[in-house]
Amino acid sequence: MPSHDERLALALEEVLQQGPRVDLDAISRQHPDLAEELKQLLVVGQFVDGLARGSDAQVTVSKATVIASTAAALPRPFGNYELVEEIGRGAMGVVYKAWDKGLKRFVALKMILRGPHASATDQGRFRTEAQAAARLSHPNIVPVYQVGEEDGQAYFCMKHVAGKTLAARIAAGPLPQKQAAAYIAAIAHAVQHAHEQGILHRDLKPSNILIDEADCPQITDFGLAKRVACEPNVSVPSDLTHTGDIVGTPSYMAPEQTEGKPASPASDVYALGAILYEMLTGRPPFLAASVVETLLLVRIEEPVRPRLLNPAIDTDLELICRKCLEKRPEHRYMSAANLARDLEAFLAGEPVSARTSSLHYFVARLLRDTHHAPVLENWGGLWMVHAVKIFLLCALTSGMYALGFENHLAYLVVWSVSLIAWGAFFWNWRKRGGPVTFVERQLAHAWAAGVVASIGTFLVEWMLGLNVLTLTPVLAVAAGMVFLFQAGMLSGEFYLYAGLEFAAAAVMIGAHISPPWSPLLLGIASAVGFFVPGWRYYRLRDRSGAGHGTVGCRKANV
Repeated sequence: MPSHDERLALALEEVLQQGPRVDLDAISRQHPDLAEELKQLLVVGQFVDGLARGSDAQVTVSKATVIASTAAALPRPFGNYELVEEIGRGAMGVVYKAWDKGLKRFVALKMILRGPHASATDQGRFRTEAQAAARLSHPNIVPVYQVGEEDGQAYFCMKHVAGKTLAARIAAGPLPQKQAAAYIAAIAHAVQHAHEQGILHRDLKPSNILIDEADCPQITDFGLAKRVACEPNVSVPSDLTHTGDIVGTPSYMAPEQTEGKPASPASDVYALGAILYEMLTGRPPFLAASVVETLLLVRIEEPVRPRLLNPAIDTDLELICRKCLEKRPEHRYMSAANLARDLEAFLAGEPVSARTSSLHYFVARLLRDTHHAPVLENWGGLWMVHAVKIFLLCALTSGMYALGFENHLAYLVVWSVSLIAWGAFFWNWRKRGGPVTFVERQLAHAWAAGVVASIGTFLVEWMLGLNVLTLTPVLAVAAGMVFLFQAGMLSGEFYLYAGLEFAAAAVMIGAHISPPWSPLLLGIASAVGFFVPGWRYYRLRDRSGAGHGTVGCRKANV
């Protein structure tokens, strides 16, 4: 029987085949145990593009017919082969152990699951897998011997690997760490070979890795492979997936894949890290009750440190694993070959690049963006305007003091009205730019806390009978706390601006800088803290909005 995930994939295909008008009630009646997950996937919009595009007219085949068509009595003849037994089944294909009558050897024969009734997409992906694997020649990749068709049934013939899948090995418990490292090093070399041939796997997972009788891992199942055309005048077939499509297996998908962004070699490196994590701990880095929940975990959460689940794991191996699982692609290994080198260094007892004590590496990790940082592209222009506004407010405050204004109420009114009015304008302006995300709401609350602290400082100053602007250093500390919050949520860059605010407060106190200069110093520090990141993210949004042309290589399916 197909697994839960395989049945979900088939049900989703039925949804897509309905076109723009989806009878979700009918699907729910047919698959009651999958109804909630189907609804969640549709609600979060993961398959909206597919629904809008519709699909080619296809013959509707019931699940019972599909299973019946591929579960005929065995053994049975099939062209020049004798099908002996079924050895694997997925959402798209079924694999048989077969006897090659001509060459007198056992082979693995893979056929498309729906046979002649397969959709155009399934047929395309089946051809993709055969062509991708046939282009590759590596001892850790299952070779393809022949591609053909028999009585309308497409198939391809591969080497028969006697042994177990890596998933079956992991099911018995975590693997010894040196064995796990050796497996991933070998697999990483194979993945690097595929990348050098212009092929991304995009669905690396334990069930797609076979362990042969010589204890050698071999990659199989290139059904979601994608070719990267980097050379001029190279013609490649059109892509079977589209921007916004989500392809892969949730627990092993890189965060960018869960967002429908194009995969890259770094995406395969992430999957290798997820496999290593599971071999070391006995569980994947992310696994929830439903597909949607798993996708959300991959996108926003950090995995539990492997050593917390298995204290016996070597620190260097944990660092290698965690580097593969970085949320942002640029923070992972630059290539699968680099990952393999680090693993081989670990096995040889040599220093690994993932463990570096250099100041540059420490600072780079401290100041890097989090996976929430792209939300700042919506705020870039607003923050630049806000930087100008906060500087003008502080300059006005200094000017009022220089002109002899010493009434607490005057400063309280100026700051309260300007901050609250600007906050309302700022928020409404942002909402006009599109839906406000949960992270942006958290940022708004942090900013509101800063506003309350600023107004409260003037009120406390008045109630304590202090001279006006005596607590200006406190305003700088409050602003620094807001930047500190943003550093933890968005980007380590904001640690710099928090430090700038705290330094400004220290200078005011230590150097006895008093009004009218202290508010001006506060304004400069705050303006820099908002304008610089605002300008950076405004430029990022401007570049991304100018066109979505590819950077580097153009990607298309094999």
